[in-house]
Amino acid sequence: MQKTRQNLEQRFFVAGVNYRTAPVEVRERMAVAHPDRTEVSRMLQLKAGLAEVVVLWTCNRVEIYGVAARDGKVDLPRMFECLSREAPSLASHVYCHRGLDAVGHLFRVAGGLDSMVLGETQITGQVRDAYEAARLEKLAGKVLNSVFQKALQTAKAIRTQTTIGRGARSVGGVAVAHAREVLGSGGLERHSILMIGAGEMAACCLRHLQKKGDCTVTVANRSPGRARELAAEFQGEAIGLDRIHEAMERADVVISSTGSPDTIIHREDLEPVMARRGGRPLVMIDIAVPRDIDPAVAELDGVHLHDIDALQSSVDQTLGRWERDLETCEAIIARETENLVAQFKNRQAAENVLHDAVAAV
Repeated sequence: MQKTRQNLEQRFFVAGVNYRTAPVEVRERMAVAHPDRTEVSRMLQLKAGLAEVVVLWTCNRVEIYGVAARDGKVDLPRMFECLSREAPSLASHVYCHRGLDAVGHLFRVAGGLDSMVLGETQITGQVRDAYEAARLEKLAGKVLNSVFQKALQTAKAIRTQTTIGRGARSVGGVAVAHAREVLGSGGLERHSILMIGAGEMAACCLRHLQKKGDCTVTVANRSPGRARELAAEFQGEAIGLDRIHEAMERADVVISSTGSPDTIIHREDLEPVMARRGGRPLVMIDIAVPRDIDPAVAELDGVHLHDIDALQSSVDQTLGRWERDLETCEAIIARETENLVAQFKNRQAAENVLHDAVAAV
């Protein structure tokens, strides 16, 4: 029993930053491109001496879920050095939870209760993907396998047993709603939209655009094939990234969501574009982390730039509507946490019986 307590309550932890503790200019320092995430996670495991590790990267959070070495010590500076060269300046933004507090945090994250948009469903898939990637690379072992599987079960229970998430807007949906607010009473109808990026978030934005009226859509992406595929789904035009400045001359709204580690749109590139637009305003919404659009473009006349942190002011979480459901969610989390502890105890008891049987032979 003591070993079970040590594994879960002393050695399991989560450390990270999110949209509440760190602005986007801090979070983007720790962004890692998808192809490099396994390598970075493995380096993190080795340098920090972790027995197991799962790293969750999203636009609103970067979190390290780990099982510490036998002594239970966690070296936060060393861990975040693996994610950012500017780790020392992150100290005031980082939070760390241990044991059952870490379990509860993960369950809330997976269930969409810790999201910028309360009840968003996309985060559950992101948690699942992060865990599956670690499991396939054998970075997750007995402890994290049990904790993450239970987290996903908890998220499902929250979806099915409460109304949390029903009708909830995703970050992509909030971005589209924000664009409508900026444009005023005319909304997005009869406007031209340039979508930069063709991933899951871009597709989410386009689904919301499709619901909001008649607008023309252009999809720009590094991969022409993916751009054509997504554009065709929404009766739009596909272009390469080399044509985005030409497309911005025609666009009313630019929404950018790529996985690029580098800036896509610079101030010096946009300045001549705005000159050719003849005074027409341009709404730019950057929901990428790291940011795709140079913040300096906001200095140009006619440019209305909003990054992902600015969208938070447009989020209506209607907490009063879901107050009773939130109580139910917390009850579900408490119940599933107890089930997880019991699961660990039962496993340890079985291992002790096996050990005693082998010793007796």
